[in-house]
Amino acid sequence: MSEDKKLEEAFEEYMDGTLSRWSRAEEYLSRNANRRTAAILLAVFVFALALYTSVFSPPHDFPTEAIVDVPQGASVRDIAETLERERIVRSALWFRLLVRFTGNERSLHAGEYLFEEPTGLWGVAQALSHGRYGMEPRRVRIPEGAMVRDIAELLDEELLRFDKELFTAKALPYEGRLFPDTYFFLPSANEDTVLEALRQNFDAQLAQLEEEIAAFGRPLEEVLIMASILEREARDHEDRRRIAGVLWRRLDEDMLLQVDAVFLYSIGRSTFQLTLEDLRSDSPYNTYRYKGLPPTPIGSPSLSSIRAAITPIDGGYYYYLADNTGVTHYSRTYEEHLRKKRLYLGT
Repeated sequence: MSEDKKLEEAFEEYMDGTLSRWSRAEEYLSRNANRRTAAILLAVFVFALALYTSVFSPPHDFPTEAIVDVPQGASVRDIAETLERERIVRSALWFRLLVRFTGNERSLHAGEYLFEEPTGLWGVAQALSHGRYGMEPRRVRIPEGAMVRDIAELLDEELLRFDKELFTAKALPYEGRLFPDTYFFLPSANEDTVLEALRQNFDAQLAQLEEEIAAFGRPLEEVLIMASILEREARDHEDRRRIAGVLWRRLDEDMLLQVDAVFLYSIGRSTFQLTLEDLRSDSPYNTYRYKGLPPTPIGSPSLSSIRAAITPIDGGYYYYLADNTGVTHYSRTYEEHLRKKRLYLGT
């Protein structure tokens, strides 16, 4: 083998070794770089997670369905401290830093805010910066015949600042004058707001029948009491008119009304299984013991029941009963009433 050939092979062998060493070094450096990068990324992730958990995430006891007031003219510091105190944000300081960083220090809107689910720091800041109050009206249906205490329970389920005991105390004098209807209230509506809405609706609806009520000749309060009884006693409008005829006749002839629904109003029951002791109780709502109408309406009558009260059908009847299918049977004498009671009710 020539000297040139030997030198060429030696050079190639040297270069192969050199390249191999460089390749191993590069691979080593690359592995270390990847490890450093991974370590840095992991540290950044852990820091971000810790920052989110301790600052940006909602507090663990975030008060969903709670209303937060942001007063008009409040400073960013005051707002931030209120949010921290109400457990809406974890840190008042970070809230202030965030709104300053986003340039929203002068854009926070005053008002009442509702957060229906846990909301992070960014979401809270955005809500206040853009006036997203979360106050969607809530639908409340007041059924026909509902008593004040029923209405209070329904409203208490939907309204967040509603005091049902206070509402009941204020509304009881207006029993029978709170119109049954579908209403839409903001979640922050209080007792006075609700009471005013129900009363105003009653006045507006009753205006349709003012002339007819005046022509009927009985006081409005008596008409409303009778209408509230009819609301409970029958579903069919014609039956209500016939029952009105029976009850007005009994009143005019100084007879006891003997209506179960009236008595049940005073004891707060929904069942008609009255005992002899119940019927002997000394209550002004016991129409088995006291003559005349009860002292107040026993619920909120519909317009249909009010109309039935002032357009009675007088068939000469003194008694009525509903059978197990809901059909109402009328009688002119007590003996006839007892026969129908045995026939249709088995008693």
